[in-house]
Amino acid sequence: MIVLSRGYQKLGENVTKEKRDMHEAVNCLTPIAPGKYGDLGKTLEGDNLWPEYPSNLKVVLENYISLVKDLSRKIMRGIALALGGPADAFERGIAGDPYWALRLVSYPVSSSDEKRTDDTGMMGSHTDYGLVTLVNQDDDICALEVQNRSGVWIRANPIPETFLCNIGDMLQVWSNGIYQPTVHRVINSSHQRRVSAVFFYETDFDAAVEPVELCVEKTGGVAKYDKVVYGERLVRKAFCCFGHL
Repeated sequence: MIVLSRGYQKLGENVTKEKRDMHEAVNCLTPIAPGKYGDLGKTLEGDNLWPEYPSNLKVVLENYISLVKDLSRKIMRGIALALGGPADAFERGIAGDPYWALRLVSYPVSSSDEKRTDDTGMMGSHTDYGLVTLVNQDDDICALEVQNRSGVWIRANPIPETFLCNIGDMLQVWSNGIYQPTVHRVINSSHQRRVSAVFFYETDFDAAVEPVELCVEKTGGVAKYDKVVYGERLVRKAFCCFGHL
């Protein structure tokens, strides 16, 4: 059985599109009690791993997670209102007890002066699985790129004291395509190590996500996406990222 990575993840362990990503990370995932989600949740069961040093890391990160989780919930409330629904539409539906993940990611200094591409980057192009992702990145290093609807890669230049917010796959399904997931990648061509704190705000692990009627009506009356059970999708994608371990 493959167990999703909690704690330290060494350089090259993460895989995107069958290519090893050149970064290392510390991963914190939603603690899940044994048996909570049956066989589907077995790969995610357990608590997070904390080092002895620094001794306050657990307290600091758990406080940070609480803050960004609350911020993400408020962003989702704004999105619900923008779509014409009640503010608590997600909380009453697919995100009453949302799964979350926090990754502290370190991208090393490039070992080559050669221009990096998506095939040789620190993290290959992809979309995130859930609802929204909050990226807290170094202020002085531009490495994150997003792809616009014309297929052009543009730099997501850091703005001090702000988060960058990516849209995830589950919001695309729920909104029937009104919100499109953010295609992004990381290419650190600077001469400095780049660090980011990435918080993934997902749906409930066992949520069955499908286009909501309000959004279907806004987009021609036809559902464009099939129902997706979030946990099934997460585990399937995780095997692609960690199945080599």
